Amino acid sequence: MKEPDFYTTIEKPSSAEFKDRGSKFIAFAFPIETADDFKKELQVLKKEHPKAVHHCFAYRIGTDGNNFRSSDDGEPSGTAGKPILGQIDSKELVNVAIIVVRYWGGTLLGVPGLINAYKVSAAMALQVTPIVQKQVELLYSIEFDYTQMNDVMMILKQFNCNVLAQEMQLFCLIKTGIPKNRLDEVLYRLNDLQNVSVKKTG
Repeated sequence: MKEPDFYTTIEKPSSAEFKDRGSKFIAFAFPIETADDFKKELQVLKKEHPKAVHHCFAYRIGTDGNNFRSSDDGEPSGTAGKPILGQIDSKELVNVAIIVVRYWGGTLLGVPGLINAYKVSAAMALQVTPIVQKQVELLYSIEFDYTQMNDVMMILKQFNCNVLAQEMQLFCLIKTGIPKNRLDEVLYRLNDLQNVSVKKTG
């Protein structure tokens, strides 16, 4: 399977609330790049909502389809994590996580009620945040003599590369994300320059 050149994700965090028979479900959707990003967000929400009975979640990272997780966090199996992940997947989103915090309302909702509550709250959180298309980027580091600075920057700008980090001394180092669909052109242009070394880092 060929990896796509673009992916769809969300740009900003959002939240939405759904109530059913006294139980309150608050869904938080946010963009993530790594599983560590997700863990940090989960810790924050657990601190902010210590009285919640469940913190159920799902996330999907990357375009290869293999990096995802879902958790029912003590709810009956398949009633929380799967419906949340289902909402992420129905919109074909990646690099997105949704955590749904549940406050118990005293009435059992039953399996269909729970599936519906987690599904609807996740869907509502995704409805209130803009969905954006981003280019799949490959990570490279470029080392060059500072006299080449303008030439290197011009190529990166021209091809919409993302500068992630830079160190400027006598020899400069730039870490960049190069759009996958422009990779050959960018590498060709960079390798054409004198005293410039390009290495794949991710």
